[in-house]
Amino acid sequence: MVIRIQNLVKRYKNINVVDHINLSLEEGEIAGIFGPGGCGKSTIIKAVLGLTKVNKGEIELFGKKPEFVAQVKRETGFVPQEPILYHELTVYENIEYFCGLYIKDRKQRTSSAEETIEWMGLRDFWKFYPRQLNENLLKRLNFACGIAHKPKLLLLDDPVSDGDLLGKHVIREKIIELNQKGTTVLYTTRNAEDVEILSGKIYMLDRGKVIAQGTKEELKEIIGIGEKITVETWHLNNEILEELKTLPNVCDVSYYSGQLTLKSRNGKHNLVNILNFLQEKDVSIGSVYSERPTLNDVYLEITGKELTANETI
Repeated sequence: MVIRIQNLVKRYKNINVVDHINLSLEEGEIAGIFGPGGCGKSTIIKAVLGLTKVNKGEIELFGKKPEFVAQVKRETGFVPQEPILYHELTVYENIEYFCGLYIKDRKQRTSSAEETIEWMGLRDFWKFYPRQLNENLLKRLNFACGIAHKPKLLLLDDPVSDGDLLGKHVIREKIIELNQKGTTVLYTTRNAEDVEILSGKIYMLDRGKVIAQGTKEELKEIIGIGEKITVETWHLNNEILEELKTLPNVCDVSYYSGQLTLKSRNGKHNLVNILNFLQEKDVSIGSVYSERPTLNDVYLEITGKELTANETI
């Protein structure tokens, strides 16, 4: 067992920001803690790292209490949400410095730093200072500093927030590559797209509590929605809306500002049945969209609250 968390409680004043969390990861697994800003994700990571004291619970890394074993810290890497860098040091010097916190042998440290710079695509920026880098390159440098010592366990606190699509793609790709090479990964995110791509075991949080857990497929099964269909149309009357609710597998119907949204259970030909019905009723149809439920949909169904990628931590 690489990570074992049992009954973790962190309290600020009279509020449990982390409320009896249980979480475990075996060697080589990847898991995500998914939820909005303020739900306790970052606090869990800080507790695992020993950066915050907890009120209750046990944490073990590699079967040991991390605060008492130096080797546990040597085998653990951390990438924070906001870059923690020394602005008077160059790209290489930053990576070499953070690597040196874990690797004392100078030759090995130099080799690891150089290898990481190449792997992260930072060779052309070797002698640049952080202030000379754009946001995406800063994210890459921040990531490089956390993994240069080749940890067996990698903890990431919302590593793909902000930045453009290319920058997000690079970081996600590197996380997946490390995991495929055997690194155990625990990440936090408020972005459903992250967990859709990074996948693995998912712990869905709300107000410090795990409200659901499982793979993305298992979580989507919880809400029983197989397909969400959106149809652009106008002037639908209540009679047609009520009839739509009686169609096979349709479990929810809403209509607002010319947009008809239907949620259906798993089944065949849901979209065809709906469109045939509307044509029979002589309803004018514009654009039509069909999509599988997202983890945002799951979160909304369970909590009644919309989860957006732009919430602040």
